[in-house]
Amino acid sequence: MANPARQRRVADQIQRELAEIIRGELKDPRVGMITLTSVDVSPDLAHAKVYFTTLADDEHRDEVLKGLRRAAGFLRSELGRRIKVHNTPELHFVYDASVEQGVRLSRLIDDAVAGDKSSG
Repeated sequence: MANPARQRRVADQIQRELAEIIRGELKDPRVGMITLTSVDVSPDLAHAKVYFTTLADDEHRDEVLKGLRRAAGFLRSELGRRIKVHNTPELHFVYDASVEQGVRLSRLIDDAVAGDKSSG
């Protein structure tokens, strides 16, 4: 079991390295412009949830996720060459909808403020 500080350092390093590998070495056309928003590593460092966001619509987002899942073995092996941990964590990709939700909430707030100004 890793202590929480080490867990966070490993997660940060995984995020940096994966972003570089995806940008520079991944050749899958389904995985275009994505942003890795965060990585959560299990306490035993055996699994890593990799959260990503993309500008693609819903239909293409599923293709991006399929591409990432298909490339998980390649990404894990490349990651293993770059980071120094006993076992390279298994990668699990998850779409991060928080950015989308933030934009939607911001629009709702803007609309409410605009409606308040027009009625007052």
